[in-house]
Amino acid sequence: MHVVVASHQQLPAKGYGGPQRVVVALVRGLAAHGHRVTLLAPPGTRVPEAKLVEVPPRKFNDPTSLVPYLPRDGDILHVHFPLKRGPDAIPFVQTIHRNLKPGSPVSPNAIFLSRDHARRHGSELFVYNGLDPAEYFFRRFPKRPEQYDLFLGKLHSAKGYHWAVEAAKRTGHPLIVAGGWRPSFTGSIKYVGEVDGATKAALLARARCLWNPAEWDEPFGLVTIEALLSGTPVLGTRRGALPELITPEVGALCGTLEEMIAAAATIHTRSPAACRAHAERRFTHLAMAEGYVRMYRCLLETGKLAPQHTA
Repeated sequence: MHVVVASHQQLPAKGYGGPQRVVVALVRGLAAHGHRVTLLAPPGTRVPEAKLVEVPPRKFNDPTSLVPYLPRDGDILHVHFPLKRGPDAIPFVQTIHRNLKPGSPVSPNAIFLSRDHARRHGSELFVYNGLDPAEYFFRRFPKRPEQYDLFLGKLHSAKGYHWAVEAAKRTGHPLIVAGGWRPSFTGSIKYVGEVDGATKAALLARARCLWNPAEWDEPFGLVTIEALLSGTPVLGTRRGALPELITPEVGALCGTLEEMIAAAATIHTRSPAACRAHAERRFTHLAMAEGYVRMYRCLLETGKLAPQHTA
């Protein structure tokens, strides 16, 4: 199959760039499964697994403006930005990477990131995000109770980072906070700024656990599978997609800070191998590509998308 993937953002991401990293992983997964990929993206993009067609950023706003850049033998167009309709020249789907405003119309052929994300937008269509396990250090050794905890993400109240900070203050357990602006922390809390690449992978692999105490409905929660691929269990809330990602074998779901502090005391007993296996089974770039290919084929064969049954 010849898949045309379109991103209005330059790839790979500079910094964290969750959606951009998912697009790169999808391209890599599709290519690994033997599909031909053409990537429409802004100048400066570098993704070796795809044939790049450079598109000026302003051209992504209008489907008719994309037509001249489409390969003539493309089977399907997969866009990763809002588009009210697709070009008439090719069947298309689009991934919704964010929460839409309440009451917003769902775009045609929209695919969401999780069952909860789809449900909240009146849909049943979703494909889980995936990442390449090779980009993460898998630490096989059992976690020790004295290892540091980690919060990794935007330091925004909706992300719940203050839960992790408050827990560290109460218990004195070491916490590393990695995010995009410099707060003032003291005592057992260490701030390391925004991290990526090998630095981020090392922090994830060495941590006792990752804190993801989301106080909003996460469409997916990419940092959760980053931790699991590293062999690191996750403490999360029961919001958004997190209950679909975190099982008792690889972490704990909690409703209050007190519950999370109690769960943290035994979180190190989870097996790193179980964390890695759980993520490899469901949340790799290969699994994501397989899910999207099933969607593509369904659309091409029936003219419409149908829900997938995800184990």
